[in-house]
Amino acid sequence: MYKINEVFETIQGEASFTGTPSIFLRLQGCPVGCSWCDTKQTWDVDNVYKVSLDDTVEKKADSDHWAEASAAQVLELFKSRGYTAKHVVITGGEPCMYDLNPVCNLLHDHGFSTQIETSGTFEILAPAQTWVTVSPKINMRGGYKVLSSAMQRADEIKHPVAMQKHVEELEELFVATGVNPKLVYLQPISQKTSATKLAIDTCIAKNWRLSIQVHKYLGIN
Repeated sequence: MYKINEVFETIQGEASFTGTPSIFLRLQGCPVGCSWCDTKQTWDVDNVYKVSLDDTVEKKADSDHWAEASAAQVLELFKSRGYTAKHVVITGGEPCMYDLNPVCNLLHDHGFSTQIETSGTFEILAPAQTWVTVSPKINMRGGYKVLSSAMQRADEIKHPVAMQKHVEELEELFVATGVNPKLVYLQPISQKTSATKLAIDTCIAKNWRLSIQVHKYLGIN
């Protein structure tokens, strides 16, 4: 069973799948503790806030209410809502706190592609064909370490940056985990001007790529 904070259909606004119609499946629970997290409502799992699955669909505002559902119930929810997107983004929270094989395999069997957005601090339990976006959370207050196995499994790295030390920490992580990713995206934190300039200058210097959270500029989820 999966603990689900939110389900909605939109356009993916980040990294390689920018512009792709997508169903977002946001799971509840995350102990990592990123200071700039924009989904802090997903951190805690409190039974007081447990609701029906229908109450997690297309929320009008962020909340820490969550529902429990099986992989089959997730698929049925997508069908009942009439969603037309065929790409499913499993995010959180920290989705890799869960075994994602059951839901991903079921979705693949029904013609969906799947993508996971993870901090890299938990083992990734998902099928080989699932696209894995690792946004490595380095030295966060939760004390979790970024796993070498997660970095090696990543199809792309998407790293939030606000200052030069964030770039240096990422380079140090590449050395420590022995990876040389083909796709590295830098994402300015909170769309700040200084962070955006840093990301652009670094991407040009290192031949990395820029991810600018297009959905936030468009004013959509």
